[in-house]
Amino acid sequence: MAGPAHRVVAWRHGHPVTAAQFLHHVRTVAAQLPEAPAAVNLCEDRYAFLVGFCALVSRRQVNLLPPSRAPRAVDEVMQAHAGCYALGEQALEPAPVGYVRMMLDDGAVDPAADFSPPHVPRSQIVAVGYTSGSTGKPKPNVKTWGSFHASNLGNVERMTGIAGGPFHVVATVPPQHMYGMEMSVVMPLFSDVSVHADRPFFPADVAQALASVPSPRILVTTPVHLRALVESDIQLPELAAFVSATAPMPVELARAAEQRFGAPLHEVFGSTETCVFASRRTSIEDDWAIYDGVHLHPQPDGTLVEAPQLDEPIALADIVTLHDNGRRFRLCGRNTDLLEIAGKRASLGDLNRRLLAIPGVQDGVIFQLDDTDIIGVRRIAALVVAPDLDEHAIISALRASIDPVFLPRPLRRVAALPRNETGKLPRGQLLDMIGRGQG
Repeated sequence: MAGPAHRVVAWRHGHPVTAAQFLHHVRTVAAQLPEAPAAVNLCEDRYAFLVGFCALVSRRQVNLLPPSRAPRAVDEVMQAHAGCYALGEQALEPAPVGYVRMMLDDGAVDPAADFSPPHVPRSQIVAVGYTSGSTGKPKPNVKTWGSFHASNLGNVERMTGIAGGPFHVVATVPPQHMYGMEMSVVMPLFSDVSVHADRPFFPADVAQALASVPSPRILVTTPVHLRALVESDIQLPELAAFVSATAPMPVELARAAEQRFGAPLHEVFGSTETCVFASRRTSIEDDWAIYDGVHLHPQPDGTLVEAPQLDEPIALADIVTLHDNGRRFRLCGRNTDLLEIAGKRASLGDLNRRLLAIPGVQDGVIFQLDDTDIIGVRRIAALVVAPDLDEHAIISALRASIDPVFLPRPLRRVAALPRNETGKLPRGQLLDMIGRGQG
């Protein structure tokens, strides 16, 4: 763990938490844990998650990070890891089998107490993160202590350069998601960075959380949360930067946020498999700047990623072109997003951009179904949130900007899309909504 005993690791209940207090909490919780190979970390309070995470690591137990905290998702992860249990700071009803509720005392820490963080081998497996399920069934990805340390170097170097020095994080994303892990859990452990314990949701909560930490402040968020902030009448304390991930950031939204709040917006690029390896300032940059030590190798059907945090190259479905002697890339789409129907081609990303540009469309998604029709073509479908438009009006607007073969049928209006905590759309739920014809 980085820094001296008095370094501030977190801000909780309006007060700073030092590294010495944090280590005391870690040791207290570690003593409460049963013998087991792993545990699902369900802590909602970010500081409690940090404590639970490190308590499990100190007991050589693996943090299991499900794609969501929905009971079904948690049960599926627990079934895949024999002998595990679940850990959290809240009273859950119903609770997963073998649930352990950890208790944090708020007593003072003896200043003369031993401050010697436990040694963690770089090769120790400390977490298994699951993909979001937006492209299919969630898949497990193993993370070691060393891989987190390596990936953190690139993030902290980039964010410190933006903030002008050590900074304080407020995050609207859950710590269980790999983006949340990297930007609000790993950073305070390996760097001179502190994090706010809450996960604010509404704009007023975000403003309050930011006001409770010192400058420079960085808000780690998503396009969904950022849009809510821009469309609200809330004023935010001075920010060093916004950081966004989990979904493509519309350029118009990035520019609106920068103008509204006077802070640069930086997207980070990565995946559960690779962790973050590039970033860009979306309002003024098309290309992504690749982190030091990372090398990309474009393939016909995607991209191979070499990075210090990876034991071997990992293939992503993203199709890129390299520039600036291989230190920047431009994203051209994903091989899973490319459509070919009746000899014509389109990308789901472009179709979704055109759908969301229709006046009156508040949210929406176009996606390809699994099953084929009678002539062997996988149909295009859409779910749209547009209270003041009917299906005919939406189709007519799309017809003006896309080829008729890519018009979504069925297209159904819905009250809301099933976005998860990071704004992603689990594919299984989209197919379920289309299949049941719910509106």
